[in-house]
Amino acid sequence: MRVGRVGRPHGLDGAFVVEEASEDASRFDVGARLRVNGEEAAVVLSRRVGRGRPAIKLDRVVERGSELTVLRAELPLPEPGSYYVADLVGLEVVETDGERLGVVMDVLPGIANDALELDTGLLLPLVEDCVRDVDLVQRRVVVAPGFSDHG
Repeated sequence: MRVGRVGRPHGLDGAFVVEEASEDASRFDVGARLRVNGEEAAVVLSRRVGRGRPAIKLDRVVERGSELTVLRAELPLPEPGSYYVADLVGLEVVETDGERLGVVMDVLPGIANDALELDTGLLLPLVEDCVRDVDLVQRRVVVAPGFSDHG
């Protein structure tokens, strides 16, 4: 699961700014284990830079632009009613009457709420009025009618 990307160098000690960093700051603590292009690496230096962004150094040299990930199994269970983006991507989206609207491609952050981006181009607000059920076992999201523009 993606937690950031290797950004521009910060300082002369081999540290770099983490771009698109996870909100979970502990991911970048000294001693934390990350994966860079699938290979495990350890955080050996961690600091905060402009606007509170993390800057870290890993125990090996990494290429700028590389994805920083953690294994899904290493993540804590989300709070009830909360989901990781990776859990939602790929789920089929249907209205309560069974009409298929598409498949979740991404979850886009918003000011008031996040939105489900579907492969059909639809954006659905990730709010209780719209999303009626998320069923990870059946791999589908059930939404209330009236939020899509097909009707």
